[in-house]
Order: sequence, then structure tokens, then C-alpha cells
Amino acid sequence: MEECISVFDMLKIGVGPSSSHTLGPWRAAERFLAELREEKLLQNIERVKVDLYGSLSLTGKGHATDLAVMLGLSGQDPEYIPIQNIDGIIKSIENKNEINLDNEIIVPFFFLQDIVFNKNFLPFHANGLTFTAYTKDEKEYASTFYSIGGGFVVKEERVNAKKKIEIKCAFPFPIQNAVELLEYTITENKSISEIVYENEKSMRSEEDIHSELMRIWNTMLECMYIGCHSEGILPGGLNVRRRAFDMHQNLIGLANYSNPQEWLECIRKTEVKFRQILKWVSCFALAVNEVNAALGRVVTAPTNGSAGVIPAVLMYYMVIENHQATEKEIKQFLMVAGEIGSIFKKGATISAAMGGCQAEIGVSSAMAAAALCELMGGKPAQVLMAAEIAMEHHLGLTCDPIGGLVQIPCIERNTMGAIKAINAAELALETDPKNAKVPLDKVINTMWETAKDMNTKYKETSEGGLAISVNMADC
Repeated sequence: MEECISVFDMLKIGVGPSSSHTLGPWRAAERFLAELREEKLLQNIERVKVDLYGSLSLTGKGHATDLAVMLGLSGQDPEYIPIQNIDGIIKSIENKNEINLDNEIIVPFFFLQDIVFNKNFLPFHANGLTFTAYTKDEKEYASTFYSIGGGFVVKEERVNAKKKIEIKCAFPFPIQNAVELLEYTITENKSISEIVYENEKSMRSEEDIHSELMRIWNTMLECMYIGCHSEGILPGGLNVRRRAFDMHQNLIGLANYSNPQEWLECIRKTEVKFRQILKWVSCFALAVNEVNAALGRVVTAPTNGSAGVIPAVLMYYMVIENHQATEKEIKQFLMVAGEIGSIFKKGATISAAMGGCQAEIGVSSAMAAAALCELMGGKPAQVLMAAEIAMEHHLGLTCDPIGGLVQIPCIERNTMGAIKAINAAELALETDPKNAKVPLDKVINTMWETAKDMNTKYKETSEGGLAISVNMADC
């Protein structure tokens, strides 16, 4: 089966804290409403119920899955909803015991009863959820979805799970693995970003590609800006204090700016000492994932839990490596990152509930390493090598969030993923591809085999690792 995955599928704008547990269920709720409309049932609905299964149930509270389905059923769009409106909408549902379905029809909704956390797993995927609508004429309409990571949502019964449906990809350069991508760069004499650009042009106009890539970047930049200028305690009960604010203050000192773009230019003009480079990169990554943990707006890259790696590495390039970088380099970076992420999704997984944190931080680090390598002059083979090196040194990384919250160890892991990405790019640039021993496709396959071997308790369940070694009450 040829699978066309756009850069804009891999880099989605949404609300934190989790792409699989928040954005995915939110989008699933939207799809359920669309089904009700298609079946001409919406106006006849008397009550709705949501059943969460597996990882969505085990860590759903900490990942705001219950809030996400309520917002989705309310007809809110995670890409555009004003963040400041979220709390009011949720409180209204809880206080009135009713929900405004698709912002059109009000029905009773008791969130403590109508959102059910089932610890058992559905067979197709660890992140399953079923919506059930009850009509006034006592009929039921149920629909099951699976949130498979990165905000991707599928609807597939177990009996059809392994059927291969032949679909011809519309891309001029359909890519399923790293070998195919490299072959295209050789035969077409193009860089990886140029191959990706040709594929994107088969789906949308050049103006649309430009505007959407820049909207993604501006969302990332704004997220870093907000994170660096917000202090206090993150919600959820762990009492995690935001660190990006203090780190940023110590790094930038007295400076005058009034918006994210001015802030970026201010940092570019700041004299950065060698030891401060690591601090700046860490600051950028922390900022993004603190915003994510507070249900702020982020870009899945490829997931919300790993959303800080790619913007931090791109900022590193712009403020450390190349002060003259323009929109051209930004778009180039995002296209390479998106393509590498899509290859991981096709060959393995980007879901922590299926593969542990290697599928999130590991993949994001590989995406960032490859993108940075191309911007710094790496040949296509070196770009793929950079991705391989980054993932190789994340293999086996578990997902064990304390309290089911995307905070500990998730926020710090983004700083580690960003630093490893920079190191991987540098190593690849200094290596002759002829001397590479491990191809990217091999490490992707190894990551997937490792994921299958990994104990379920280390796959976003909060039933192993730090999640049980550290008592939430002691935090």
C-alpha cells in the first residue's frame, strides 16, 4: 500500500498536552459529529456517552482526554479555539450538566458518568475510544476510533486491520522508506527538501505551501515566546515550576522587544558564549513543552509530547549557526523534518502507547537532526545518516509519565532530544556516507521490533518506571 503523508500531516497545529490523548480524541469527536450529521441523527440525539480504552483510559486524566472529547463534541476546533476560552467551556459543561453538541443542540451530559474510563485494551490499538449516541426514539449509534499518534485518527475494525488496499499515491515521488527517498535525490539530482516540495506541489499551490509552512513556524515561535515569558506552576498536581522563564531571563538579561519576531531578532544580536548554547537550546525546548503541559497551542512535531525538539533545533540554527537565515531555510527545515517523520510513521510508529517514548522524542530528534544536517550543507545520504544516529541513541526509551501528566520526565526529555539532534547532525556532517554501518531503514525497523518487545507498562500507561517509583504525593 502506498501511503501519501504530507508535511502538514506530520506538523499539525493543536492544543496540548498530547497529540494522541488530546488532539486525536478531539478530532475523533469531530468525526463522530460528522457521522451523526451524515446519518441525519444529530437533531434527534438525546444523550451521548464516551468510552475510553487502554492508554487513553490509564493516562487520560493527566493527558486531558476527557476535556478534549468534551471540547470536540462541543464543536470547537483545536487549531483555532482561543486558548483562554477552554476553561470557561469546560466549566459550563460541568456546572450545567449539559453539552452543546456541535454548538447546535443542547443535550444532558454528566461528565463523571458519560465519560467512562475502561482499563481494558481494544485489540487494534492501545488508544481506542467509542462514542455512543442515544436518540429520542430509543435507538443507539456507536462508532469506534483509534488515536494512533501525532493527532492521526483511524477507524478500522480488527477483522480489516491487516488487509492491504491498493491505493495509488498521487505524489510524483511516492516514498515509503529512506532507500526510496535517497534514490529519488540521486536520479533527480535534488536535495531531500526539493523532493518533498515537488510532492507537496502535487497537492496544493506554492502560495499555500509557503503560507502554511510559515503559519506552522510562527506558531512554534509564538509558543517559544509564550513559554519564555510565563512563570508559575504547571497544572495537574505535580507542582512543577516553569523553568524556561528564569533560564530565559538569565540568558537574555535586559532587552527591549514587544513581540515574537522582535524577540527572535534580539536573541540573534545577543552575544552567545559557548557554554550558553546548550542553555539556549534547552530553554527553547522547555518553553514549548511547558506551554504544551498547560494546554497551550503547539505544533505536533511529530507529537505534542515531543513538540519542543524541532522548534528548539530550528531556533538554534537561526540564532547560533546562521543569523542571515530567511523563510527559505525555515521552509526547507520543516519539509525535511516532516518527510523523515513520515518515514518513521510508515515503517514503525509515532505513538508512545505503541512504542514508548522512543516513538516520540526519538522520532522528533531524528527529524530535527536530518533537517539541521541539510541546512548545514549535508548531502542527502548524510541527512539520512543524521536521522539514523539520533534514533539509534533513543532506542528503547520508555514512556512512564508520573501521574499520567506530560510533565515528568517529558518536558526535560525534549531538551535531551534537541541536544542529541544537533550532535547527530554534526557527526553525520563529519562522516563519509560510504563508512556508515547502519542504514536509516534498519534503525526504523529495529525501533519497531523494540516497541513490540517492550513491556506494555512502559507504553504510556503510568504503570511502570518513574510513574510508580515516584509518588505523586511527594512531588
